[in-house]
Amino acid sequence: MLTSILRCGIHGLFEGGEWSLPISHQDFVKGLDGQFDMYLTPYKPVPQNWFIPLDGTKVLGLASGGGQQCPVFAAQQADVTVFDYSNQQLELEKMVVEREGSAIEIIKGDMSKRLPFEDESFDMIFHPVSNGYVEDVEHVWKECHRILKKGGGLLAGFTNPALYLFGEGENRLTIVNKLPFKGHTDQSEEELVQTGGIQLSHSLETQIGGQLKAGFQLQELYEDHHHKVD
Repeated sequence: MLTSILRCGIHGLFEGGEWSLPISHQDFVKGLDGQFDMYLTPYKPVPQNWFIPLDGTKVLGLASGGGQQCPVFAAQQADVTVFDYSNQQLELEKMVVEREGSAIEIIKGDMSKRLPFEDESFDMIFHPVSNGYVEDVEHVWKECHRILKKGGGLLAGFTNPALYLFGEGENRLTIVNKLPFKGHTDQSEEELVQTGGIQLSHSLETQIGGQLKAGFQLQELYEDHHHKVD
């Protein structure tokens, strides 16, 4: 049986976090020198010792468009593929690639379907918080396990389902929803495009237990906040 390394960051309980700001040229240059912070969740950087040596490593940025993480991997001489469903995020990725003259394979696709990669294609998968837009999150974990090489690593961020109990703005400390949560289906088409689709809560059983069921071994875990705490 394939055994891959699983490392997760749990997305916390508050609102915030900006996933559509591409890295600056200055940050890219720092990445060339091995100086970088990477984020699976809004505010707490991924521990540096979670990363395998990146030079020559095949890395998949799963739902990781936006020109934030994958250009840093490319700066470390990794062989990088980014896979995302959002045209806007992929355009930002393309902009950074062209600005820096880096090499990243950019693929648009739906991670709720079978991923368009052969078995054991990647050494590492970097998967920031995003599977709240997928109905069957266990499918995502199974596909990650399938396309990782033996001994490969999945670094994944996901949302604490308790987040979805609460409202937004003035109501962010008030329980307004029940679990499991399935978005607000009364959103207009424009609102759905802006938010990326209807969000879904996933239990820790399907998030963590689903990863273990797929064949991963949990090595490390940390918690973060969804809203900056003073």
